[in-house]
Amino acid sequence: MAMETTPQKYSEQEKENIFNLEFMPHIDAAYNYAFHLTLNEDNAKDLVQDTYLRAFRFIESFQKGTNAKAWLFRILKNNFINNFRKKVKEPAKVDYQEVESIYNSEDTELNVTADLRVEVLQSMIGDEIANALNALAVDFRTVIILCDIEGFTYEEMSKILDIPIGTVRSRLHRARNLLKEKLKDYAEKMGYEDKRKSKNNA
Repeated sequence: MAMETTPQKYSEQEKENIFNLEFMPHIDAAYNYAFHLTLNEDNAKDLVQDTYLRAFRFIESFQKGTNAKAWLFRILKNNFINNFRKKVKEPAKVDYQEVESIYNSEDTELNVTADLRVEVLQSMIGDEIANALNALAVDFRTVIILCDIEGFTYEEMSKILDIPIGTVRSRLHRARNLLKEKLKDYAEKMGYEDKRKSKNNA
């Protein structure tokens, strides 16, 4: 796997410390990301396991003090594309009860943290939102997960996905619009208003 940084020389103890302190705290987020990519529990677990094995194998390419989560997610994304994407078939039904309530609402422009967004959504999450997000093509689903759920910057997403920042912006804009469209009927039932319509009617 090609990495951008010059390999460091770490002792075995340093490797273990980096792995435990820098990477292990992100294992739940990595599983959530893997699940959204594969839409299958077993495949997500396999993807995370393989990702962490690769992370340890290439740990000398990691620069201490940089964004460990972004580095890990890039490995996961590349691993998915190279080893899982071709053989994984998205199931028609997913056991949403086994998935944490991390799905994005239509209010993607709210300036809140990922943790707060999750907390807010826990009271309103439903199959409609889960279905809408999972119905998006994987490229669109990925940018929403990375930006609106995991809180990565455009620059970090550009590095994780290996695409220009301009492409990140346009893909995210398109993904949000697709998600909003899928959720429009549901949002109306939940009492949300289209702000653009409200302004036009004012």
